[in-house]
Amino acid sequence: MSDTETTGTHAPETPHPRRWPVLGLLGLAQLMLILDITVVAIALPHMGTELDLDRAALTWVVSGYALTFGSLMLLGGRAADLFGAKRVVLAGLAVFTAASLAAGLATGAPLLLAARIAQGAGAALLSPAALSVVVRLFDGDERNRALGIWSALGGGGAALGVLLGGLLTAGPGWAWVFFVNVPVGLIVLVVLARILPRLPRAASGPLDMPGAALVAAATGALIYALIRAGDHGWLNALTLALFIFAAAAYTAFAAWQRRAAAPLMDLRLLGRRPVVAGIFVIAVATALMVGVFFLGSFYLQNHQNHGALMTGVLFLPVALLTMAAATAAGRMLGRLGARSPAAVALLVAAAGFLVPVLWSGTAAMVAGVSVTAAGLGALFVVASATALGSVAPHEAGVTSGIVSTFHEFGASAGAAAVSSAAAAGIAGHTGTRATSGFDDAFLLAAGVAALSAVIALWLIPSRSE
Repeated sequence: MSDTETTGTHAPETPHPRRWPVLGLLGLAQLMLILDITVVAIALPHMGTELDLDRAALTWVVSGYALTFGSLMLLGGRAADLFGAKRVVLAGLAVFTAASLAAGLATGAPLLLAARIAQGAGAALLSPAALSVVVRLFDGDERNRALGIWSALGGGGAALGVLLGGLLTAGPGWAWVFFVNVPVGLIVLVVLARILPRLPRAASGPLDMPGAALVAAATGALIYALIRAGDHGWLNALTLALFIFAAAAYTAFAAWQRRAAAPLMDLRLLGRRPVVAGIFVIAVATALMVGVFFLGSFYLQNHQNHGALMTGVLFLPVALLTMAAATAAGRMLGRLGARSPAAVALLVAAAGFLVPVLWSGTAAMVAGVSVTAAGLGALFVVASATALGSVAPHEAGVTSGIVSTFHEFGASAGAAAVSSAAAAGIAGHTGTRATSGFDDAFLLAAGVAALSAVIALWLIPSRSE
């Protein structure tokens, strides 16, 4: 019997001996997916110049990945339940790595955009399946610690991507923001194939393809509407049509799930208070984190005239504080529960957003976004632990897919809201008009964080509930 097959026989109550190395490898794979968003954003101007890409093509280099990633994650989570998390993790990682190679070799828009869509599909398989493995391998306080490490990598990855993108673009060139994934992906793939346990399948039956198509169409339309709202306004005719289509498709999906013989998801999951609380917090945390990244990056580059590489260096404290806070929160959740830490983290984030409103300059901006990032780093752990802390093994994959989907909703909504509120500053205006735009966006973010703290106190169950 092979080593992999042997490890699959561990009783659920017996901690798997290789659970921490597995977590490290899965975390590294997840870090690649998160880095690939911001690291590519920094390289866009150079891609556009070398490949002669227009503004629409450059927008789809980012949006194509986000749309595919977000719209297919529920399918990826369910596939992990049905076909085994190990198979789906390895398949997703293989697709993402191969697509990264294709993107780096692209000589024009068609291949680059196709590769980005393929990267998104691979990420949608990998991310929820990997998270479901973490949920099933760890239990109790160890699960909170593991989710803390997972969240630290995800939260800090966005800020680290700014630095890595600047280094690679200024050094070997834009193609290396994709090429760097290839050796890392191959090494992780080979090692995971050997040590990742073959966990028992959590569910049986056929994959609900009509349900998958409906939820993918609805999620894709909603994310595209949120992305489009940032550029064209929330009341734009096509934006409104996309919102309406998304609502109709979600309604059809819900109706189909009630009559399907093997539904894609049990809709009763969305009636559980911990799951609802967790996905609310993950959406808010991601929206605010995207706000931190966009506002800080544009302010430092457009308003303070720092280059991409210097901006990446200035974001290093943001990444470090995010990781440190997430790791610390993972250790404390078992003693404190989730409700109070969530409220405190959101209030810390709100205070950080107010710093650059009250004081101007590079130092104030870096200090403010760093304080905010510390609060949000802790919040990511609270969200994951709340939503996934009590799910049964057969629900781990699809619940991870739900959490990951709302992560993308938050990212898209945050980008849209920030680009609307800070339009003057992001467009490159200078003087009072730009400052006012940034102030408006930071005040909006601070208000959302403070209001969410109140909602979290009401929504997140206490330890006794």
